[in-house]
Amino acid sequence: MIRDLQKSAVSIHGVTFSYDTRAVLVDVNLDIASLDSICVVGPNGGGKTTLIKLILGLLTPNTGTVHVFGSKPKEARLRISYVPQYAQYDSQFPISVMEVVCMGRLGQSFTGRYSKEDREQALEALAETHLVDIAARPFSSISGGQRQRVLIARALASRGDILILDEPTANIDHESEVKFFDLLGKLNQRMTIIMVTHEVGFASTFFKRIACVNKAVKIHPTSALTGDLIREIYGGDLQMIRHDHCCSGKGHSHE
Repeated sequence: MIRDLQKSAVSIHGVTFSYDTRAVLVDVNLDIASLDSICVVGPNGGGKTTLIKLILGLLTPNTGTVHVFGSKPKEARLRISYVPQYAQYDSQFPISVMEVVCMGRLGQSFTGRYSKEDREQALEALAETHLVDIAARPFSSISGGQRQRVLIARALASRGDILILDEPTANIDHESEVKFFDLLGKLNQRMTIIMVTHEVGFASTFFKRIACVNKAVKIHPTSALTGDLIREIYGGDLQMIRHDHCCSGKGHSHE
């Protein structure tokens, strides 16, 4: 398949979505260029998850259009690699790290079995996330930071052009977080990065733009991330990624 990376990675025009009679997103317009990196922020219930589901093709808008590289999301699903917020797994289930990553190849063929190419792509993803040395270990035995990288490796194994991550730093320590953003920086050289988060403090150090979602979607450059903007998004102060640092109406303060 020839991949036209000159087109917008995601193009959303005039989208409205409601659950029953409750409007969640109203008149949303959003264009995400190929190789862009965008941080999706906003209050709980503001529509972040709904926006991601529309891009993934899991929901259909009531009005408006959503396109991924010029196609409908369901038609472009193999071009999207997705890392969910939580890994749902049975800790007693005997599955290895390698087997988890191979799951990213599901849907690539109609045989129902992993091919030699599937395993090669899984190994490449493990190498890219520096996990080859634990490939044979049980998934349940590794650390939270390692599990997060395994889930990213699983997404990378699908060989998509867009990487969508939902709250990926929620349960990892600072050291793992530093490694995580170093990895994202390398991946952004060949993939569009879209990440949902509540922790907005790191946005200006990695992401090119911020999408503020609260029914409507407003785009800001990361340089515009100020205390005033954070209060506008969340309706009050928000703890930043640096846990000794908080934005308030009087500016920045340190404990």
